[in-house]
Amino acid sequence: MGKRIFYFLLTNALVLLTISIVVSLIPGGLNYVNDGGINFGQLLILSAIIGFTGSFISLAMSRWMAKQMMGVQVIHPDQPATEYERDLVERVHRLSRAAGLTHMPEVGIYQSPEVNAFATGPTKKRSLVAVSTGLLEEMDDDAIEGVLAHEVAHIANGDMVTMTLLQGVVNTFVVFLARIAAFIVSRFVREEMAPIVHFIAIIVFQIAFSILGSLVVFAYSRHREFHADRGGADLAGKDKMKHALESLKAYTNRIKADEDTSIAALKINGRRKTSIFSTHPDLDDRIQRLS
Repeated sequence: MGKRIFYFLLTNALVLLTISIVVSLIPGGLNYVNDGGINFGQLLILSAIIGFTGSFISLAMSRWMAKQMMGVQVIHPDQPATEYERDLVERVHRLSRAAGLTHMPEVGIYQSPEVNAFATGPTKKRSLVAVSTGLLEEMDDDAIEGVLAHEVAHIANGDMVTMTLLQGVVNTFVVFLARIAAFIVSRFVREEMAPIVHFIAIIVFQIAFSILGSLVVFAYSRHREFHADRGGADLAGKDKMKHALESLKAYTNRIKADEDTSIAALKINGRRKTSIFSTHPDLDDRIQRLS
C-alpha cells in the first residue's frame, strides 16, 4: 500500500527538477559561483528555497495527483450511488471522528484488481481515503475496517506533512550536492563549454542524488507504518487490524504462489522481504508488533 509514497515522490522529483531548470535558466541563477569558487552559504540558502518549495508544491498537489493518476471516483457523501458506497463513507467518517478529525476525508474508489488503499492530502482538512475495487472484492468487512482505520490513522498522525518536511530537507541536500558536483565537473571542460556542462550535470546529479535521498524517505515510511498500525488498532480494534494484515499476507502469498507457478523458470527467488527500497515493513513484522 505504498502508492501514496510513490506518487508523492514522483511529483516531488518532477517539481524539483522543473524548479531547478527554471532557476538555472534565469540570469543570475548561478550567482552562488563567485570568482571561480562556490559561495556555500548562498548555495545552501538557494538549495533550501528550491528544496522546500518543491516538497510543499508536491504536498499541495498530492490529492489532485492521486485522483488523476489512479482514476479515483470520489463518493459524494450526500448522494452515494449504492448502499455499499454509503456504508464505505460512513465507516471512514466514523473512524475519522473517533480519531478526532473535525473535517471528514473525501472517500473514493478506483478500479484495480490489486488489494490496495491509500490516504493522502495536503492537510487533515483536505484529505482523501481511496480503496481499490480489488480490496473490496477480496477482503471481508472486518479486514476492510482494519485497512480503513490504518489509513485514517495516517491522516490523524499528519504523516503527509511530516513527510513533506523530511522531503524538504532531503531536497535541500540533493540540490546543494548536485550543484557542487556539477561545478566540479564543469571545471574539467573548456571555458566556453562550462555553462552547458554545468547545466546538464546539475540535472544528472540531481536525479541521481534524488534516488539516493529517497532511501531516507523510504526508511521513514517503514517506521510510520508501525505507528499507523497501532493507530488503526486503537480505532478499529486490535483484532480487526491484525486480521487486515493477515488477510493482506494471505493475498500476497497467493499472488506470489501464482507467479512462482507461471514464471518459475524466470525467477531466482520468489520471496519478497523488506529492503532499503521498501516503503512498508514485512507483513510478519507488522503482525508481530500488534501481537
